[in-house]
Amino acid sequence: MKKTTVINSELSTVIAGMGHMDWLSIGDAGMPVPMGTKKIDLALTKQLPSFIDVLKNILSELEVQKIYLADEIKTQNPEQLKAIQGLLPDVEVAFMPHSDLKKNLANTHAFVRTGEMTPFSNIILESGVTF
Repeated sequence: MKKTTVINSELSTVIAGMGHMDWLSIGDAGMPVPMGTKKIDLALTKQLPSFIDVLKNILSELEVQKIYLADEIKTQNPEQLKAIQGLLPDVEVAFMPHSDLKKNLANTHAFVRTGEMTPFSNIILESGVTF
């Protein structure tokens, strides 16, 4: 049995297959996922699992060099923005309109759906390298 923190088999497979500068996205329960983008649905009920819990779990195994967030998180969900920045204090942040973030989900290896029910709790993680 796997000893590390990501035990969801689909998610673990996606992370293991990522290379430098590949994208993985995590989002709230309402984020529309483009056709053709793999969706790993972890949502059980409202707020379970939370966006932050899933992000923490993924960060335990994925090296991240840059993140992409919606501009709207700054005003519509500043608490979530602060929590994200607290987990990734030295990682470059790029902001874009939410509509562009949604379009960019088509370029990710997978979208991880959480039970999060707060606005603009969506992120694209760009993988880094560990050497």
